[in-house]
Amino acid sequence: MDTIKLFRKRLIPNECIWLKEDEIIKHDKDVIITKWKTLKPKSTFDHGCSCYFLEKGIKVSKFYRPDGSLLFWYCDICIYDFIEEENALIATDLLADVIVYPDGRYTVVDLDEMAAAAANGTISVPQISSALYTLDYLLNMICLGRFCELKEPLEELWL
Repeated sequence: MDTIKLFRKRLIPNECIWLKEDEIIKHDKDVIITKWKTLKPKSTFDHGCSCYFLEKGIKVSKFYRPDGSLLFWYCDICIYDFIEEENALIATDLLADVIVYPDGRYTVVDLDEMAAAAANGTISVPQISSALYTLDYLLNMICLGRFCELKEPLEELWL
């Protein structure tokens, strides 16, 4: 099987970037696991790994500080589109995200961006609906103490 091409599509700003430098560690029908360096390194983090849950519409990423310590888990709410003839996966970020800190605290971010995108037509009603259902699922997993199930694919590979 040819290596899949991964793309990150953002609605704000409107862009689609080929993640050609990301290293694919695992790829099956349920997940894609990658290791990566940030496209634009920051002083607080510069590398990480991600698990694309293809059926759940979630991408769970571990963000690491330059010294290798865990900064936080970042959970993107996504829609995945597979382009078979190009063997490409486009992960469209639906704006709502959840950050989970090592101590278990969490915060929901970018709902203001989702509201603005809804107001100007950048995000469709079906996309908003999908994002909210997925956000509800993710928050329930966190609140019920089951976030470990979403971290597990990265943890079992020592990423």
